[in-house]
Amino acid sequence: MVKGVRKRMYQYQLTEQTNQDDLIAAVAEGSADAMARLYKQAGTSVYAFALSVLKNSQDAEDVLHDCFISIHAAAGSYRAKGKPMAWILTIAKNLCLKRLREQSRTVQLNPEDWKDYVDGNPAVTADDKVVIRACMEQLSDEERQIVVLHAVSGFKHREIASLLNLALPTVLSKYNRAIKKLKAYF
Repeated sequence: MVKGVRKRMYQYQLTEQTNQDDLIAAVAEGSADAMARLYKQAGTSVYAFALSVLKNSQDAEDVLHDCFISIHAAAGSYRAKGKPMAWILTIAKNLCLKRLREQSRTVQLNPEDWKDYVDGNPAVTADDKVVIRACMEQLSDEERQIVVLHAVSGFKHREIASLLNLALPTVLSKYNRAIKKLKAYF
């Protein structure tokens, strides 16, 4: 009975400004509205990250789907220890690595996949479109992942280092090198 009361409580208190920690807690209580809001807030970042790793739009869409299924299943065990996006992208990273292990392959990114994603996504601004296209054409895989995580998802360099299992100086130098490449390109 108490669980049902908490479920209704979250449904009535959710707003567009509800933070991701509260949304995950509401998802743990079974709120479909919280899951929809969390997807709206984090879906673009999860897809962009998965696409930067997998280089295939269908695989990235599958990881996006599987990630939110995993979030739904694991929301009850989530403990707010920092940025919830780090937790979400760790799930996405693990799903990407699992998919790569299962397929034992890497595929060159089809430029049309990024173009379709960028052009069809209203959350991507004109500036983001320019950066994303330049990233896909000019940067290495690792540089592309770091730039996407920092510029699109808003992660700090220290968080990126932890997420990608790289040393912080490596992330900083790769990010700076990538920015120099982009500046030279523009």
